[in-house]
Amino acid sequence: MNLLQRATAIVAAMATSFLTLVGCDQQKINELEEGLSTEVEVRKAFGEPETIWPESDGSRTFEYPRQPMGHRNYMITIDSAGVMTALRQVVAPHVFEQIQPGMTQEQVRRMLGKPAKRMTYALKQETDWDWNWIDPPNREMEFTVTFGEHGTVKRTASREKMPQGDR
Repeated sequence: MNLLQRATAIVAAMATSFLTLVGCDQQKINELEEGLSTEVEVRKAFGEPETIWPESDGSRTFEYPRQPMGHRNYMITIDSAGVMTALRQVVAPHVFEQIQPGMTQEQVRRMLGKPAKRMTYALKQETDWDWNWIDPPNREMEFTVTFGEHGTVKRTASREKMPQGDR
């Protein structure tokens, strides 16, 4: 198998994995109901969360990132009684608007989940975190948060992703 054939096979496998992931997530979401589903049911549907964030009211937020292959990240809140009270897809413009200069990396991570990639620019003393997202109808986008030398937000930006061959 030559290099082009291998690359084509890899891209096809990645596309299939992505479509399977999106379809599976939607099916899992449809099986859960806020205010009724339990932590056990959430874990059965989504598996173990990558991160569990403790909340001040005794609830916990489970983080289920789908980056870098996907365009979503899920935050699922479980109250102190073990009941799911919220299931949110957080990689979206209404959440991006809440990211403000001065916020810490932890605050941003709690809002958007794990980024698709992180790049550090030593000379500029900046670090960019990027999340992939879809702007309807189907534009692939990238949201970037730039942190300064003290690890706080300096700026944010959204841009349309360029096809791989156009970079």
